[in-house]
Amino acid sequence: MIDLTLPGDALTASLVDVPSVSGGESRLADEVERALRELPHLTVERDGDAIAARTDLGRPHRVVVAGHLDTVPIADNLPSRRDGDRLFGCGTSDMKAGIAVMLRVAAGLDAPQHDVTWLFYDNEEVEAARNGLGRVARNAAHWLKADLAVLMEPTANRVEAGCQGTLRALVVVPGRRAHSARSWLGDNAIHRAADVLTRLAEYDARRVVIDGCEYREGLNAVRIEGGVSGNVVPDRCTVTVNYRFAPDRDEAQALAHVQEVLAPFEVVPTDSSPGALPRLSEPAAAEFVAAVGGEPVAKLGWTDVARFAALGIPAVNFGPGDPNLAHTREEYVEIPRIGECERVLRSYLAG
Repeated sequence: MIDLTLPGDALTASLVDVPSVSGGESRLADEVERALRELPHLTVERDGDAIAARTDLGRPHRVVVAGHLDTVPIADNLPSRRDGDRLFGCGTSDMKAGIAVMLRVAAGLDAPQHDVTWLFYDNEEVEAARNGLGRVARNAAHWLKADLAVLMEPTANRVEAGCQGTLRALVVVPGRRAHSARSWLGDNAIHRAADVLTRLAEYDARRVVIDGCEYREGLNAVRIEGGVSGNVVPDRCTVTVNYRFAPDRDEAQALAHVQEVLAPFEVVPTDSSPGALPRLSEPAAAEFVAAVGGEPVAKLGWTDVARFAALGIPAVNFGPGDPNLAHTREEYVEIPRIGECERVLRSYLAG
């Protein structure tokens, strides 16, 4: 059982050692729910493998602090292990250190200056249709109502503002099938895909500055498929591309841009999510930035701040993990950052 009296590093290790790859979060969700229900100052609700724990003190403002319970697939990096000031293991950085901070502050702060909704959810690391926060928006929308949302994504304890949008699409390269012994009678679709790959390799990505934060775009091939058998010239090849776009573009504009770059090849979108503008001038966001200190930077990646932005709620990313270590085999978190993140979040919420 999760022990909320453990220090931040030990609590993080105990969370990491409960495997919770996307779609397999139930055991960890059960333990989080059980621990939160022991806290008399919180009202706890559950939807699937998402849990909300709320204070209801009648404060004039409410803050949602949210974190996902799931991790990417394990890469021979469990159980957790400590080496000096580093805690290694799947999900240490993204984002069980952040979950540990949430649990410790939720347990120890019973009279915050703002009412707080602590929100733990599932399936963030997979396609948008499975995202637990999206399900919560449909089933329990009142959980998301707030004046500010803080996503405990790995940011190395800096405020990372907004987020990029993301688009995945199939680029369809046609050809004509033939026997490989008479290849001149066909048109090799895999060979023709070289044009697509060349354009992607030479693509000049935009850098866009919004509210002083620089968003750096990227358009990349992430998968290629083709071939019929060992003696057939293939008549079809598909290249999966991923476009990370600055939040000054919407999803339709992003798709139109990819289609323009890769014309005349057919581009078939398979998944997309909008970005989120920084909105750092919003009073609630500005207050949080001042509490954290330092200069905010752009979030280079998609996070669920976009879901709050779509609801008109300013949101920021802030957590102890290092975003450059997320999803890696050697993933770790710097242990001192866990304590620093907890101190900052507790101070902000306590006023």
